[in-house]
Amino acid sequence: MISIEKKNQIKIAADIIKKGGVVAFPTETVYGLGADAFNPNAVEKIFELKKRPIFDPLIVHLYSIDQLEIVCTEVDNRVYDLAEKFWPGPLTIVLKKNNKIPDIVTSGLNTVGVRIPDNDIARELIKLSETAIAAPSANKFGRISPTKAEHVQKYFSEVDFILNGGNTKVGIESTIIFLNEKGFEILRYGAITKEELEKVIPYCEIKIDQKKLLSPGMLKSHYSPRKPFYILNDSILNKIDKSKSGLISFTGKYDDGFKRVITLSKNQDLRECAINLFSAMHSLEDSDVENIIAEPVPEKGIGIAIMDRLKKAAFYYMNDFADNKLNT
Repeated sequence: MISIEKKNQIKIAADIIKKGGVVAFPTETVYGLGADAFNPNAVEKIFELKKRPIFDPLIVHLYSIDQLEIVCTEVDNRVYDLAEKFWPGPLTIVLKKNNKIPDIVTSGLNTVGVRIPDNDIARELIKLSETAIAAPSANKFGRISPTKAEHVQKYFSEVDFILNGGNTKVGIESTIIFLNEKGFEILRYGAITKEELEKVIPYCEIKIDQKKLLSPGMLKSHYSPRKPFYILNDSILNKIDKSKSGLISFTGKYDDGFKRVITLSKNQDLRECAINLFSAMHSLEDSDVENIIAEPVPEKGIGIAIMDRLKKAAFYYMNDFADNKLNT
C-alpha cells in the first residue's frame, strides 16, 4: 500500500519524467536512474549523469505487459509464458525493439531489454509518467549499485528527484536473458536463477558473434568500490594487512584480525547475502579501512550472480595475487 504522502511524491517525479527530467527511483533489485524511454534528450542526460559509455544499452521498464507493444515488435509467445511466472519481477528479456525507441537507449542495436519491476512505487511512477522508463542503476558508471536512497545521494547531487522507497528487497540486478530458436541464454546472472527459468523454457546457449553489448552487465569490470577490492584467497590472507582491511564475511571462518567485518548472512543464506551485498560494500567503502576483502560464496543458484558481482568488482585488483582459491 502506497501512502498518500508517497503518492504525492510519485506524482511530482512523474511530472519531472514527462518534462524530460531524470528521476532516481526504487525497484526490487536496485535503485534506477530513469527518464522517458521515448525522449532521446532525456535519456542522454542519464548517460551524462552516470558518465556511462554510449555503447552500454539501457533496460526499459514497464508497469504492465500491455506496454510491450509500445516498445517491442515480434513478441515471441515464450515471453508471455515467462511473464506469467516472473513478471513483475527481476527478469529482463531482450526483444526486438520497434522504431519508436531511440537508438541511444539501445546503443544502436535493434533489440531492447525490457522488464516489469516488482515494486509498487516503480510501477506507479511508470504508470503516472504515461510512458516507458529507460533506467540503468542509479550510480556512477562502474561503481557499487545502490540499494537505498542514501547510496544514490552519494553519487548524485544534480539528479532532478530521488524517490525514497527504503531498502530494496532483492539487492542485486535482474537476470537478463536472450531467446534463441531452442531456448534461452543468460546475458547477465541475477536474482532469478537458471534452474528457475528452465522450469518454463529450456536453456540453450548459442555463442553470438556480437561486437556490441546486447545488454548491461556484460563488461568485465563493474560494481567497484573506490578502495582496492579483493576476493579472499590464500595469497591475499598472506599478503594483506588485515588490521587495515574490511571483510565481507560469509562463513565467519576468517573474521579474526580484520579491522571491520560485515556478515552477509548469519545462517549463510544466499538470498540474504544478495540482499546485503551492495550495502556491505558501500559501508566499507565509506569506512576507515584501506582495502575491502570479500569471502567467496558457493557458485550455485543465486550464488552465481553474487560471485559475478564480486569478480567484476575485483577485476582490476586480483591480478596482483596468485589464483589460489580457498575451499569454502
